[in-house]
Amino acid sequence: MGKRTNIRDFTEGNVTGQLLSFAAPLFLSNLLQIVYNMVDMIIVGQKLGKVGLSAVSIGGDVSHFLTFLAMGFSSAGQVIIAQYLGAGQKEKLTRFIGTMFSFLMLCALTLSIVCTSLRVQILHLMNTPAESFSEALAYATVCTVGLVFIYGYNIVSAVLRGMGDSVRPFYFISIAALVNIALDLLLVMVFDMGSAGAAIATVFSQALSFVLGSVYILSHRERYSITVSGRDLLHIERPMLRRLVQLGIPMAIKSAAVQFSKLFVNSWINSYGVAVSAFAGVANKINSVSNLISQAFNTAGSSMVGQNIGARRYDRVKRVMLTIFAITTAIATILTALILLIPEKIYGCFTSDPEVIAVGMGYIPIAVLIFYGSAARSGMNAFINGSGNVKANFATAILDGIVLRIGLGLLFGLALGMRHFGFWLGDAVAGFTPLWLGLIFYFFGSWRKPKEERLSE
Repeated sequence: MGKRTNIRDFTEGNVTGQLLSFAAPLFLSNLLQIVYNMVDMIIVGQKLGKVGLSAVSIGGDVSHFLTFLAMGFSSAGQVIIAQYLGAGQKEKLTRFIGTMFSFLMLCALTLSIVCTSLRVQILHLMNTPAESFSEALAYATVCTVGLVFIYGYNIVSAVLRGMGDSVRPFYFISIAALVNIALDLLLVMVFDMGSAGAAIATVFSQALSFVLGSVYILSHRERYSITVSGRDLLHIERPMLRRLVQLGIPMAIKSAAVQFSKLFVNSWINSYGVAVSAFAGVANKINSVSNLISQAFNTAGSSMVGQNIGARRYDRVKRVMLTIFAITTAIATILTALILLIPEKIYGCFTSDPEVIAVGMGYIPIAVLIFYGSAARSGMNAFINGSGNVKANFATAILDGIVLRIGLGLLFGLALGMRHFGFWLGDAVAGFTPLWLGLIFYFFGSWRKPKEERLSE
């Protein structure tokens, strides 16, 4: 009887079935994260009105921005793990995981200290409305202090997903979601702690996911072909760190650039008043539904592309991309129908304020663009990330994250006088950037000829 394993081989078998079975738990995990973030906003919004909505929206923007290193380097780590597996180099997994853990936790501690010290200045840069400043400050403070747990959960998820295991992260986040909702109701509604209570619930839930995931990996290490121990998690190997940094920097820049551009756009949006600022939070939650679908297939596709490039199964790479595009486009069409048919009911889940809902009615065409933009870029992001190509990731980061999102926002919002709707439109149009960049890279790039030294350390 062979040794039990939780590692999945994506170099053989039905692509559609593998993609759906791998992406489904990722989608549900992301959905649960969105749900309990929505719960924060819904409960605080019902308790504090549009001031609470604005505070959670702005505080959440700051928190999301600070995860750029976790998102970038954990995505890079997932791809590297998948490529090691595809190339049959399981013996390198333990050393790499220890290197990634040590590096990212050091980054988290540094960011937490710096940003907690500068939180007031950051909120002023965000043009936070005076009415919601104190609540936004409370939310941002708790999230920056608890940044290490958010980074920890991303590390654990990267390891499991790089191995092709998306089911366990779903279990962990499911437990955390239930805890988060219970704590939201207790801290906000019962103990009247406002946005700070919602932030505590979120950070505690992330910490719980991190602990559960870490314990599981350490107690089932043999199923993942690793021998990692507590001592290994405090050790950095320079060659592996170099490889992680080479791929992680452009991915982190891409994550940071997108988040920075959103902060920039939202800082202008916040300047148009508390009603617009409040709806910006609602819009972010609605958009997050399409984004989480895109992210699920992007994450699943990255591991599948990474394994198949490592194994030189290039025919399967194209099939992965086309399958992702077909599925996400169908889902975007369903979301479009919902926002066109029942917008008031959707907005009503978050607020009953007629001024906020009025802003939302003009947002509907932008929401449609965002839905299809998310569908268009998910397959290409999976391909670009899974290839491990530094230049392609860097080009996507700069163009998508900075040049077009900020440039188009300023063009539509200020130059053409479209105000907050113009900034939203610029963000939506820029979302299609990975599609055309990915097509160029696919047809003209050198991704079919990976450098041997990428896997040789």
